[in-house]
Amino acid sequence: METGDYFVIAMFLTFVGFLFTGFPVAWVLGGVAVLFTLIATIADTWFGTMTGLDYITLGMAVNRIFKYMDNWVLVALPMFIFMGLMLDKSGIAEKMMESMQELFGKIHGGLAVTVTLIGIVLAASTGIIGASVVLLGLLSLPAMTKQGYSKTLALGTIASAGTLGILIPPSIMLVIMADQLALSVGDLFMGAVIPGVLLGVLYILYILIYSFLKPDVAPVQKDRRPIEWKMILDVLRTILPPVLLIIAVLGSIFAGITTPTEASGVGALGATILAAYNKRLNFSVVVDVMKGCFNTTAYIFAIFLGATTFALVLRCLGGDEFIERILTGIPFGPYGILGVILGCIFFLGFFLDWIEITLIILPLIAPVISSLGFSVNGFDVVSNPELLWFVILVAVTLQTSFLTPPVGFALFYLKGVCPPDIQLIDIYKGVVPFIILQLIGLSLIVLWPELVTWLPAYVYK
Repeated sequence: METGDYFVIAMFLTFVGFLFTGFPVAWVLGGVAVLFTLIATIADTWFGTMTGLDYITLGMAVNRIFKYMDNWVLVALPMFIFMGLMLDKSGIAEKMMESMQELFGKIHGGLAVTVTLIGIVLAASTGIIGASVVLLGLLSLPAMTKQGYSKTLALGTIASAGTLGILIPPSIMLVIMADQLALSVGDLFMGAVIPGVLLGVLYILYILIYSFLKPDVAPVQKDRRPIEWKMILDVLRTILPPVLLIIAVLGSIFAGITTPTEASGVGALGATILAAYNKRLNFSVVVDVMKGCFNTTAYIFAIFLGATTFALVLRCLGGDEFIERILTGIPFGPYGILGVILGCIFFLGFFLDWIEITLIILPLIAPVISSLGFSVNGFDVVSNPELLWFVILVAVTLQTSFLTPPVGFALFYLKGVCPPDIQLIDIYKGVVPFIILQLIGLSLIVLWPELVTWLPAYVYK
């Protein structure tokens, strides 16, 4: 190995070690970058190493940070966050729960199916995992417990449905991925639609089959009214406002009417109008949403600053060449290397948030994928279909990591709103079948890349 390779390994290990100290991730990223710039400068000066790192490297990082602050695409982040938080306060989810529960009340597992469908709608409306999981937990867990649902089925359904927001557009993760790899945000949004819906369908099929085979785990609620046209109309009336908002945001992007940044503004305004329509909009709500938006945006951009500095120092040390040599040296063929990459990302998701993985790891491994020679059908329309397919695979893998014990973020969001009698082990048991379903969905996307590329190609024809 070259001298720089030892520095790269030491830098990664130092970063992981500092993560367990409890320091904020943004400061760890930036601090480790500055520390290794100092170490490399001393090594070059006193020990004759040739890393080429000095204070000028950090000056380059300042220029890159200014470019982030001047990036028009990233303006969509606070707007989509505002949209999600405002919808959380609008009361839409409560209304959908009440009306859809009536419609599916005569089916074993009907309440769990309702939760999954609401999770899909929330995912396409908010894109914020924490808000979706907490909201679904507060709304549905008491009802599912009262109806006699199995703890594990109820908890697994809530956690898995809530994590769909990281994949189904408008996802803030996809916005950042597009920016990092110079891909079209619209392409990524369209590419993620079918995989996201596929996971939702797998969840619903599992719930229905499991409830059919074991009716006791998902009993039918007693004293349910028969299905009437009025009940169906109530459901449609409840679902229509968020669906119209989704069409306004995603439809305008897919049709080429607006850019993702402009559509995010439409979404923020639409969510505010929905809150006013449901008589939930007041000064206190606006203040809470603004505070939440500022906090989340500041958290993301602080990590941007630290990760930019970290990635720059890592690349100056030859980190991208080092990782490329390791991956291309794996004697398993292109799909074997792809499996190793996704496995590493899955494992890193146990300990790192998706933001660090997206900002640091993804730009390092994306060039490797381009060199492996995958033949992905872009229907002669989609530009760079291999990279688009790979990014969606990474997004699905990261979504899976949200549910994976011991530190899946969705599990702790859910535990925070559970009654004291529900233990963390109950949540762990509940999510296992849904993790398996997500891995099945990931495998299907690996086998049929057209699940990702078909919709963008169809829209652009």
